[in-house]
Amino acid sequence: MNQANPRIDGYHAHIYYDATTKPKAQHLAAAVTAQLSVEIGGFSDEPIGPHPVGNLQLIFKPAEFASIVLWLMMNRDGLSVLVHPLSEDAVRDHDGLELWLGTPVPLRLRRMTPDYTPDLLPST
Repeated sequence: MNQANPRIDGYHAHIYYDATTKPKAQHLAAAVTAQLSVEIGGFSDEPIGPHPVGNLQLIFKPAEFASIVLWLMMNRDGLSVLVHPLSEDAVRDHDGLELWLGTPVPLRLRRMTPDYTPDLLPST
């Protein structure tokens, strides 16, 4: 990866929730998709990959970064949010290039592969 100018294919935002806070995450998903250009990657109520708790995944293009991160900053309703790029190194994206809104959630990085599958990238 060219560290000075890495190729970034998009971004993910992971909004963490549990059984009690899932309605907040559902409300957030409906609101953000109604207002901004973002795709829902899905809800996962169980730990998946590096994420140790349930999370809502949002997928968006680089051009949408400022508007979506600002919106999440103002509307996350107390939920913790991980924002990371989709570059050539998925592990580094989650551990070194990440941005947290709220309290960071300890990730399970050993469960990760270095590449992203096409379904994890923004659609064209």
